[in-house]
Amino acid sequence: MEKSTILVVDDDKDIRDMINIYLVNQDMNVHTAANGIEALDILENTKVDLIVLDVMMPKMDGMKACMKIREKLNVPIIILSAKIDDADKILGLTIGADDYVGKPFNPLELLARIKSQLRRYKQLNNNFKALQEEVIQIDELSINISTHEVFLKDKQIKLTPYEFKILVLLAQNRGKVFSIASIYENVWEEDYVASDRTVTVHIRRIREKIGRDYIKTVWGVGYK
Repeated sequence: MEKSTILVVDDDKDIRDMINIYLVNQDMNVHTAANGIEALDILENTKVDLIVLDVMMPKMDGMKACMKIREKLNVPIIILSAKIDDADKILGLTIGADDYVGKPFNPLELLARIKSQLRRYKQLNNNFKALQEEVIQIDELSINISTHEVFLKDKQIKLTPYEFKILVLLAQNRGKVFSIASIYENVWEEDYVASDRTVTVHIRRIREKIGRDYIKTVWGVGYK
């Protein structure tokens, strides 16, 4: 089985080294960077399966790096930060992160989250690769399931894996209303927690990219 490759970005060498030890012990390839600029340089020439990204770093912080990465890549990003307020977590999700872990953290918990994100990401990619080419056309929006591409008119829209999966779920079931819990359980394939705002944040991000007309809110029920 092909090894997973992880990029760990943190200005604290001790943290980089500690995460590296845990990942290497799990038979993963690891690259490290001390700031966002170094991370972007590595990503120019290296294919990675997941990025662990600190927020507070010199030269280029994690939030700006996350936005830059999302312009080109859809791999899972786990934010590390000492800022653990809900507003900071929502900001991290809004700019493209898939998970958010507060500092100080338990290395075993971080490892479990990395494995979980890798499992979902690879399963998602495998599922789409297994499908025959299928294009869903809704007005000026074109969704190609097999190539994982979305176009609005002639402009390609960059979506994260989970944004894409939400869009496909709703597009393949036009007219059907999905509750927030149903969307979460279909896309993330785990039980929904009532206080979790992940779905609403992802819906907002999709609307920012393709416009509000394609995903309708059915008040008190969900989205279609």
